[in-house]
Amino acid sequence: MKLLIFLFLLLMSCVSLQVFNAKTAELISHHQVEINQSFPKEGWVEEDPREIMQSVHECIERTCEKLCKLNIDVSNIKAVGVTNQRETTLVWDKDTGEPLYNAIVWLDLRTQSTVERLINKHKTGLPISTYFSAVKLRWLLDNVDEVHEAFLSQRAMFGTVDSWIIWCLTGGKNGGVHCTDVSNASRTMLFNIHTMDWDPELCRYGTGCFLLRNTGTKPVISDHGLLTTVAYKLGKDEPACYALEGSVAIAGAVVRWLKDNMGMVQSSSEIEKLAAAAGTSYGCYFVPAFSGLYAPYWEPSARGIICGLTQFTNRNHLAFAALEAVCFQTREILDAMNQDSGVPLTQLKVDGGMTSNRLLMQLQADILCIPVVRPTMSETTALGVAMAAGAAEGVGVWSLSPGQLPHVTSERYEPQINSEESEYRFARWKKAVQKAMNWETTEPCYNGSGKSLHTGSDFSC
Repeated sequence: MKLLIFLFLLLMSCVSLQVFNAKTAELISHHQVEINQSFPKEGWVEEDPREIMQSVHECIERTCEKLCKLNIDVSNIKAVGVTNQRETTLVWDKDTGEPLYNAIVWLDLRTQSTVERLINKHKTGLPISTYFSAVKLRWLLDNVDEVHEAFLSQRAMFGTVDSWIIWCLTGGKNGGVHCTDVSNASRTMLFNIHTMDWDPELCRYGTGCFLLRNTGTKPVISDHGLLTTVAYKLGKDEPACYALEGSVAIAGAVVRWLKDNMGMVQSSSEIEKLAAAAGTSYGCYFVPAFSGLYAPYWEPSARGIICGLTQFTNRNHLAFAALEAVCFQTREILDAMNQDSGVPLTQLKVDGGMTSNRLLMQLQADILCIPVVRPTMSETTALGVAMAAGAAEGVGVWSLSPGQLPHVTSERYEPQINSEESEYRFARWKKAVQKAMNWETTEPCYNGSGKSLHTGSDFSC
């Protein structure tokens, strides 16, 4: 049996390792470890790079133990693939191997004052936003002495989470490989997606649900708020393929917020039961703009809002509104894609942990007015990276030829409401989005202890 081992770092704070059979695409074994996120100030989101690597090593050890119990020799593992939080930014010391600061997570907002500087979108394919790595790196250089000193002495190594994991696993300070791929590089704001290389001009500066549509070997610049990104490049001499991408900052994280911050449920799976008990939001709309709004608005001043509340509203309605919010945000970026491409999508293929929520899948089909197709193996991102690793030069245990791809079974959800009702609910959502806009118009002031003194629209610090 030929196997592939696959490290999967989820967007919302866990490390998962999955092992696939390279002939059948069957998931053989897996292990998952939660990692903590910290919120030092309002809008700041960080993770501990050491904890990330501890979780990676724990996943490797536990998965190897599970393989041994299945009488599978770990020497059958032929390749490793990595998928990760792309824009999350780390800097570490190449001599000591130690991180110089916590990882700044992709939805962190601390760099808002930096994003006003001009960057040529047509080089990067990206709008100016706190989302991307370059502005996070700029903040680290300007605000963390250890990073600035390491930079001056040429000890600082910068990367996204994939770079950190690969560098540590290949030796770290003792000859670790410092690398990334073009799809991660294209999200740093330092990479020219036309030349497929780091751009000297951009590098001088730089010192949640994601929907992608493959646009082929030529980049398409969006006129409707989407990102132009590198989808993949499968081989040194192969052409890069590009995609239009819509990025939503808070999708599944809204369920975690209801659980951890509001204490509404004990586990994420309870949300579906609550929402199903209501069967409707009863006119309640939830815009979870905790980190501003990403595609298609790119509005960092927006903040979360729940509106349409009455005395009748209860937690069941709020749970339903939270699930609807995920679907409405998907509808917004799907509409933008249809406008950019001129070819309306006829069905939506989905994956990820939230796809186990059957009510969410049906709501998504209803709101989009097109079928939603969910694979029985929800983490198809993991499978895709495993396949790419297995097809790499020198490995060759997996063929990516269309006729030789494994069959993945799926479940199909058809729309069950009429388009008029769908349009009415979507129009109400967009009205709620407008009410969430322009909430933050000044930076908050902080006292000596780091506590916010004021955040408002009329007071200047």
